[in-house]
Amino acid sequence: MPITVDATSHALRRWADAMDHAAPELNRLDGQLGDGDLGVTLVKSAAAVRNALDAGQYIDLGQLFKACAMGCARASGSSFGTLLTLTFMTLAKRLDGHATLEWDALPAELQAALDAMSQRGGAKLGDKTVLDTLDAALKAIEGSSDPKVQHAAASAAVDATIEHFRTQPNRIGRARMFAQKSIGLDDPGMIAFRYMLASLADA
Repeated sequence: MPITVDATSHALRRWADAMDHAAPELNRLDGQLGDGDLGVTLVKSAAAVRNALDAGQYIDLGQLFKACAMGCARASGSSFGTLLTLTFMTLAKRLDGHATLEWDALPAELQAALDAMSQRGGAKLGDKTVLDTLDAALKAIEGSSDPKVQHAAASAAVDATIEHFRTQPNRIGRARMFAQKSIGLDDPGMIAFRYMLASLADA
């Protein structure tokens, strides 16, 4: 069964709940190297996504993601919030008019989102950011059309990526100013992505 608007809506509600749950930890992690507001940003974004889901019925994935993008844009202007908005808008444009998406087409959509975020934020793979976990996830699911297999593979790849980068310095953003201090610490964006991925287990 392909990815549908209804299934995506339910997945986004689980995503929003996960962001609320993870917020305290993400604020703490972000406070070690940044402003300490990543959790706050994601709680605001989660509320915006819920409001978008409650606002009406969407006939295709493009409409759904566009509503989420517009909500997140109003909710937060932070760097991570902007990247989240950009991700939703990228998917909205690519999936305009598409009521479903086959699971084996998912890596291409994630790659498009990664490319857009990299271009907008200036980060590249290896900088120890959320992009590294997204890249690991999309590569892990290539060639698979089984959602459960995809989720297990992506989860394992993300865990391995976080473990690998824990011993590396952050190379971009506020954390780059504390490069040596960041060695041994998890990047908060990577941990946020792990929570996001875990919330989609039943998608």
